[in-house]
Amino acid sequence: MISATPSSIRAQSSPPLVATRRLKDVEISFPIVYGTIAFWLGKKATEYNSHKWTVYVRGATNEDLSVIVKRAVFQLHSSFNNPTRVVESAPFELSESGWGEFEIAITLFFHSDVCDKQLDLYHQLKLFPEEDSGPQSIKKPVVAETYDEIVFSEPSEAFFARVQNHPAAIVPRLPSGLNLPAPGPIDHVNEKKRSDTKDHPFSQWFMNFSEADELLKLAAARQQVQAHIAKLRRQLSMIDGLPQQSKAASGQ
Repeated sequence: MISATPSSIRAQSSPPLVATRRLKDVEISFPIVYGTIAFWLGKKATEYNSHKWTVYVRGATNEDLSVIVKRAVFQLHSSFNNPTRVVESAPFELSESGWGEFEIAITLFFHSDVCDKQLDLYHQLKLFPEEDSGPQSIKKPVVAETYDEIVFSEPSEAFFARVQNHPAAIVPRLPSGLNLPAPGPIDHVNEKKRSDTKDHPFSQWFMNFSEADELLKLAAARQQVQAHIAKLRRQLSMIDGLPQQSKAASGQ
């Protein structure tokens, strides 16, 4: 079973360490997906160890997020040994095994030139498929994912220049005549192949997200809300008309 929930996150870019101009009325967004994938152990399952699972934060199309994320902290259930797990480099994920479902707190810390505030996310670990998905299978994992967008407002010119060609970033077109400085060295980004989540072993199970799909979902939800509002207005108008009709009837 795969589930997805669209929403958005907004973060204020921190002042850069070196004085530089900030780009007013400019936003940089990074679509992300966070979730869990759980594999049933089948005949190897025991009462207290029935599933192996992985919790992760990834780019919406599996790009490496270390260009903005410095480290991720996963807070597991208190029954685990060392329940606070820190992951310092991509891929930002950890694997464990167990038998129960619980809420996992995920905290993202960004590089100093990106944002000086942490971002807190929460995800419910899901081990068991929905009833209409059929019985558990060792071949088909249970995947639960949430789509989000991290939006950085008024970024510095240096930050903008550094990520404007990054595949995970959504950046606006700048006004003509505005020249950005050349991006400096990125010593905090791991450029090794192992940090590229596009080749993740679970990629076949990841859900495909796109900005167009999310916009369609939002448009459909907006139509439902507008239809519900129109229905409530009709009901209110009928209620408002009832006393007048009663008064007119009593005067006859």
